[in-house]
Amino acid sequence: MTVFLLSISILLIITVLILLYIYFFQPINKINQLRQLSTSSSRRVVMIIIDSIMNKPLQIAIKEGKVPALEFFMNKGRYYSEMVSSYPTMSVTIDSTLLTGTYADKHKVPALVWYDEKDKRFISYGSARKEIQKLGMKQVFNNSLFHLNHEHLSGQVKTIHEELDGQSASINTLVYRGNNDKRLQVPRLLNMLNFLDKEDSVKAPYYFSYGLLSNLKPKNNYTHIWQAFGFNDKFATAELKYLIEQEKIPSFSIVYLADNDKKVHKNGVDETKGIEDADKQLQEILNTYDSWEEAIEENVWIVMGDSGQSRIGNDKDTSLIDLRKLLSDYQIHQISGPIKETDQIVLGLNERMSFIYLLDEQIKIKNLANKLNNDGRINFIAWKDGERVIVLSGNEQDTLSFKPEGNFTDQYGQTWELKGNTNALNLSINEDNQITYTDFPDALARLYSSFYSHSGRYLIVDAKPGFEFVGEGSPTHLGGASHGSLYKDDTYFPMIVTGTKLEPKHERMVDLKNWILRILKEGN
Repeated sequence: MTVFLLSISILLIITVLILLYIYFFQPINKINQLRQLSTSSSRRVVMIIIDSIMNKPLQIAIKEGKVPALEFFMNKGRYYSEMVSSYPTMSVTIDSTLLTGTYADKHKVPALVWYDEKDKRFISYGSARKEIQKLGMKQVFNNSLFHLNHEHLSGQVKTIHEELDGQSASINTLVYRGNNDKRLQVPRLLNMLNFLDKEDSVKAPYYFSYGLLSNLKPKNNYTHIWQAFGFNDKFATAELKYLIEQEKIPSFSIVYLADNDKKVHKNGVDETKGIEDADKQLQEILNTYDSWEEAIEENVWIVMGDSGQSRIGNDKDTSLIDLRKLLSDYQIHQISGPIKETDQIVLGLNERMSFIYLLDEQIKIKNLANKLNNDGRINFIAWKDGERVIVLSGNEQDTLSFKPEGNFTDQYGQTWELKGNTNALNLSINEDNQITYTDFPDALARLYSSFYSHSGRYLIVDAKPGFEFVGEGSPTHLGGASHGSLYKDDTYFPMIVTGTKLEPKHERMVDLKNWILRILKEGN
């Protein structure tokens, strides 16, 4: 009996030890594994995106001495003046590329506005006030908050937040998907209007800030209606400062400062006031530390834009390309209602780029392309033909046909099979079959990705500088600036980096995720 009891006691002790190991040691070990990315270096990575910041106005602001924080970062680090964005150059597609390290053919978020052929639904994440009113605020709200991150963003790719699993922060970014169930702070009014349920939650990073709906800092004072419910630079700054003050900065933080974009849209590409205002927020962040030097000693800082913008003319009849007029022979879907059997075309307008969806099988793509090509304001028209993409230039009658894997190699090491007129995308080809991009950076990969971002039968039209597409409820920017296109002015954005000697493989948005993970893994 004594031996039996001793055996039982030993068995119980072993069982307890096993349970202790399972419930305590393994999670601690897992946490240590999670922290390996950050503990290999004493510093974290803080990425601050200033929406639509561009090289030329930034240089002017620095020369005039109006942006001391940005000048400080630049003097202490490296400056990349021509980083390449994704395509179309619209917020949610850009964010998806940044966070997943893939173009739209992989992450499957086609644009800010597009048509879902499978569900026969017109999708908008919020392009303009009139468009939102026509579609219904609740529909657009649900698209941007829930469907974008949990349905439209492909589950076949991982965001950097999912990769870091608890060691990241997202502040005011529209694309935020992570591994943590985060319950939203639902205002009573939104609950009463049936916009949100009090139990609603999202999959997000551990540190998740999303305007009024999710605050890191208790009682953040910048969430009123006149402050865009928290989607403003002061709110985002207060959130990051709170993490710094509480010593809760995780391995990676991404912070979106959106206010500059509005000013550029309204006032044009030479606008510097938005950059100056953003710099004031950067100064506040740096002032959270005992010194600015301490800030860059403790963290790797990435301060960057997301895309550029192109100047739009003042004349309404000339500068705005109304696709409804150009396609007046066809029945165009009205976005205020559901798709009808009589609808022949759906327009997915993304400022200086547009998808044109052909619902009527009787419409021949080539005929429609030739019709659109009569308008001299269009830079090119493209469509998919089997495995190939066809491009018809607004300046050329011949077409370019291309697909991946061929005898031509571009500066990013991507190979292509090319047939036809390479001037359609202003490609420069040398005697060794090396491709150099001029007016359309990384044009082949970016354009190709759009035709594999979602299903459907559609064309892509891209506007020349000075013009933008308009339609039912879409935004207009006469005398201001706009983006969306493949053109270099819309594509290039600057990036300032301090605190690491590692460089991205290429100067492209799509290469930044892997670069950030390398910084966290390998150190500085």
